[in-house]
Amino acid sequence: MEVFAGVPVTDLARAIDWFEQLLGDVESFDPNDVERVWTLAEHGHVYAVVAPADAGHGHVTLFVDDLTGFLTSAESRGVVPESQETYDNGVRKAIFRDPDGNEVGVGGR
Repeated sequence: MEVFAGVPVTDLARAIDWFEQLLGDVESFDPNDVERVWTLAEHGHVYAVVAPADAGHGHVTLFVDDLTGFLTSAESRGVVPESQETYDNGVRKAIFRDPDGNEVGVGGR
């Protein structure tokens, strides 16, 4: 099984810039002129797709092994979360918003 989580955007070039700042140096490809796909795990992908009517309504959550390291790396590339929280079970989550307002959560222990 492969998982592709889609994020609707209005401007693909702007989305590519933002997601590459957030995700860092990960494998990516362009399956067509309206999508960019980032491979985050062996069978896990996030993609931006031009879909102006849906832009800003996306919600994606990623779970990483080292949340502190991820946040530090993202900040060094100019992306900081709008909020962070810690759940009762010790899981932490940071919320990012892309330029269209889509929510990208990144969690970890």
